[in-house]
Amino acid sequence: MTTKIINNKKSYLIFKNLLDILIALSLLITGIPVFLVISILVKFSSRGPIFFYHRRIGKDKKPFYCIKFRTMHPEAEDIMLNLLSENENLKREFEKTQKLKNDPRITAIGKFLRKTSLDELPQLLNVIRMEMSIIGPRPVVEEELERYGSSVKKVLSIKPGISGLWQVSGRNNLTYDRRVKLDCYYINNISLLMDLRIIIRTIGVILFPKDRGAF
Repeated sequence: MTTKIINNKKSYLIFKNLLDILIALSLLITGIPVFLVISILVKFSSRGPIFFYHRRIGKDKKPFYCIKFRTMHPEAEDIMLNLLSENENLKREFEKTQKLKNDPRITAIGKFLRKTSLDELPQLLNVIRMEMSIIGPRPVVEEELERYGSSVKKVLSIKPGISGLWQVSGRNNLTYDRRVKLDCYYINNISLLMDLRIIIRTIGVILFPKDRGAF
């Protein structure tokens, strides 16, 4: 029974890779007008490039650069250093989640893009480059790996996703321990049905961006 489950999982992962490419290509082609509008808004919202490249750790611990629409001011790093050096509460918040709920670094259009998760649309290019999947565990930075403890090998056994259980279950409103458990649950129960459910919930998050911890 265990061997059959493993074989089914391997077969689905192969199918999933092909499906990822087809979905990503389709969304990129049909979404060209959306990409153009967002690109223009980002460009005119503040100085700086349209896209932001962030180093993440992918499958089998291979690093890659996650592509997003830029949502921060170009002086973001200096702003962050000043904030953390002057405010202990903000420093503790950032150390806990790697994010700030009321982040002054984020532009006006950036707040909207983050709330709706539209800033992550360029990651479709990461999918085509086979660095990410449409659905998968949350992509992490290297400093976060130690927080996964003994689960790190499992989480890095498949490609991270643009969306996933964490993204549709509360995001930054969840504890870090809960994030890890959601990633592990997804990997243990990965299937076409689960991916379809997460895709449907992701569409709901984009269309109805309530307080789901996206910031």
